Amino acid sequence: MLPVPQRDDVLMPEQGAHWGCSGSNRLEVAMNPHPTKSPVAYVHPSKYVNYELVPDLDSGRKCIDLLSAEGFDVHANESLEWIHDTYLILIRMFPDRCPPTTIISTNVQYDPHFHMRAGTALRPLREQNYLIIGTGGAVHNLYRNVWGPMLRHSDNFAQETPPEKWALDFRQAVEDAIVNNSGPALRRAMTRLMKHPHFRDAHATDDHYMAAVFVAGAAGSEADLGTTGRLMAETWELTNMCNSQFTIGQWPRESRTAA
Repeated sequence: MLPVPQRDDVLMPEQGAHWGCSGSNRLEVAMNPHPTKSPVAYVHPSKYVNYELVPDLDSGRKCIDLLSAEGFDVHANESLEWIHDTYLILIRMFPDRCPPTTIISTNVQYDPHFHMRAGTALRPLREQNYLIIGTGGAVHNLYRNVWGPMLRHSDNFAQETPPEKWALDFRQAVEDAIVNNSGPALRRAMTRLMKHPHFRDAHATDDHYMAAVFVAGAAGSEADLGTTGRLMAETWELTNMCNSQFTIGQWPRESRTAA
């Protein structure tokens, strides 16, 4: 997550893990003026149905222009329903009101360098007071989760045992990469993690890791040297799934309410 200079509102491009498009060089930008929300399994609708979404179509066009200028085959998607990996994050960050938000797809080839270039292409938005968010997971392998406690207690945070060592080790490697590197070194560290001995344990598929390299692209230029990330919050669920929230840079408290 990339904070930006102080302003009276917050404008955000956001990339999640559950929306991907096909094509060797293709990305899509959500341009549905009246998006609905796709349902969330095991989450009561009362927690999200009344949250009014605010798509930012003007910023969507900016994103299309910036990505096109860098050679991406980028298209507007005018029918996308927003998915829980984007709107549940917004509800937690901005419970009173959804800020103007633009969603960027992933590409289902899940090339980390491709997604890093996409983040780099959108970096100029930071100079225009945009907050750039990537939502995925530090450890996200549905095959290695422990589902029994959730089924017994109807609570994904009901954990009867601690996380396994492989999950703890990779989660620590993610933190080390983000808090100990800045500028181009951050980009190298985040892509290098895909060769970590426990990467495939932590990510059976690559979809939930692409947002991390997308953010590294947007926060990893020479101008970002010296600005490292900070771990701000974290949850473990289903025993082995880790959701770590990092902030890179400063986000003034005055800017934390959407206009």
